[in-house]
Amino acid sequence: MANVISFFNQAGGTGKTTLAMNLGYSLTQQGHRVLLVDMDPQSSLTVFMGLQPHELEGTVAQSILEREPLRILSEIHQMDLVPSNLTLSAADVRLATAIAKENRLKKALSPVVRSYDFVLIDCPPTLGVLSIISLVASTHILIPMQTQYKSFVGLDLLLGTINELQQEGVAPDLKIAGVIPNLHDRTAQSKEILEAVTEQFSGIAPVFPAISRAVAFADASMQHLPLGVYDPKHPAVAILTAISQSLESL
Repeated sequence: MANVISFFNQAGGTGKTTLAMNLGYSLTQQGHRVLLVDMDPQSSLTVFMGLQPHELEGTVAQSILEREPLRILSEIHQMDLVPSNLTLSAADVRLATAIAKENRLKKALSPVVRSYDFVLIDCPPTLGVLSIISLVASTHILIPMQTQYKSFVGLDLLLGTINELQQEGVAPDLKIAGVIPNLHDRTAQSKEILEAVTEQFSGIAPVFPAISRAVAFADASMQHLPLGVYDPKHPAVAILTAISQSLESL
């Protein structure tokens, strides 16, 4: 059975989409079958993978809203992708009164999940319906964060959200796969925040090696390429490899 991992943080600007794409690619280099699922109506993951969302007739929205089979696009940088577009933004309204709406994505994935070793879900940066159904469908959550004070303060809210989902039986088996300090820089504040996060999550979940802020990620995304293809010798590639190897033991 696949490890289904949601990349989620209620704060925006954490680089979750970039991490989902690049860790997915890194996992393929270790021989794993990977499915990416774009659950953000902004469709950044879909764009990063080289697609034009407005040109797509079939996206994850049809599976969530109409219960149609997942539309899977195969073999993009050795990964499969369930794309999204703005149609997905109707989910909050369309599913407001739907029965068992929390299970929509989980049921959509059930026919295909055994075909993959990892399913990586890029969630919206808000705790709305789309994030809830993503977390319910997941075995694990991976938390990207900036090593800045605002992002650090938000971790308490995020941990509270995860605990509530577990305690209320909405996602009782959801586990934290770890925290990825991202967009790290060499300021004193970033160093202090990294130390504080490591202490906060001691005994809860691993805090992975920090990934430094690098323009190469944006350049690679603009070329619709994983960093490991765009610049295989970039120092961040080794860190991504180490994180993906850790995910193998989930």
